[in-house]
Amino acid sequence: MAIRSEAIGSIPRPPQLIDTIVSFQAGRVSREALDAAYAAALQDTIQRLEETGSPVLTDGEQTKPSFATYPLSGLENLAPDGVTIPFADGHVRRLPRLTSGPFRYGVHAAEYLQAARAYTRKPIKQAVIAASALSLLYPQAGLPDYPREAFLADLINEAESDIRGALDAGAASVQIDFTEGRLSLKLDPSGGLLRSFVELNNRVLERFSAAERVCIGVHVCPGGDQDSTHSADVDYSGFLPDLFQMNVGRFYLQLASEPDRKKTLRVISQVARPEHLVFVGVIDPINPAIESREQVRDRVLEAAFFIPVEQLGTTDDCGFAPFGDDVSTSRETAFAKIRARVAGTALASEALGV
Repeated sequence: MAIRSEAIGSIPRPPQLIDTIVSFQAGRVSREALDAAYAAALQDTIQRLEETGSPVLTDGEQTKPSFATYPLSGLENLAPDGVTIPFADGHVRRLPRLTSGPFRYGVHAAEYLQAARAYTRKPIKQAVIAASALSLLYPQAGLPDYPREAFLADLINEAESDIRGALDAGAASVQIDFTEGRLSLKLDPSGGLLRSFVELNNRVLERFSAAERVCIGVHVCPGGDQDSTHSADVDYSGFLPDLFQMNVGRFYLQLASEPDRKKTLRVISQVARPEHLVFVGVIDPINPAIESREQVRDRVLEAAFFIPVEQLGTTDDCGFAPFGDDVSTSRETAFAKIRARVAGTALASEALGV
């Protein structure tokens, strides 16, 4: 069996789609025009991903406002002044703040999967946001008629429904985006916050059978937005042992941009269990240089020294545009990098005789 290869998720939106979104928000175009632009971008993304030879597709998150906030679409019990996430280049992303209960998702991920299914028969992976990320919506001061435990109970129910709905809709796998994991060690070097995040996510995962968890994975990276990161200075060595306590079957790990890949691979080899699939990042979405297939091959062979080949897969370090307004990477560059990953992984499979 050839080495597996999967994208993380997001693809830069076409300029026409971004312009249409801006025009819709300004009241210059109709909802019908926006929906048509979304559909055109989704169809083009699926077609071009197929042309790269990708064995598993994503919807490119073309119709999500961001990888993190899609469940909040349409909700009215939110204020804009929530937790801030600072990036190394000085820009900031901000989450909303919950103002009242109960907490419910406005949109579930299965809707994106069903829309993508109209354009392809190939397997589709569906990305979802981690419950731990959405737990940050709850205000530190609390809410008078909605205690934190009641919020968490609702959140866990909604996160379970999000994953289960995607599996029931035919997702080949479901990827939980957990980029706040590495950031948590920057906020709390003791690891207490990280362990609480893992515990919360495991409260969701314990509702799935062992067979279902084989198809559920977690993605981590130091953030990736506008060619910057929020936690690249956090050492993997203190992060991975706790991360691998998450009760999933798949781990999608940023690695191409890591300054000491061998050190990280050594830690992975110590914490990964035989039942785990480990997808290592061989493409750096932030670096504008397009990797050659030989570069990718060599990164895979490096990883195969530490990870059994039957457990090994390849991926991109992060999505290419996790936030809908991120235009720092061109659409053409993203697809070229994906082609390199697919071709380089095939070269490595040949070299390893699998």
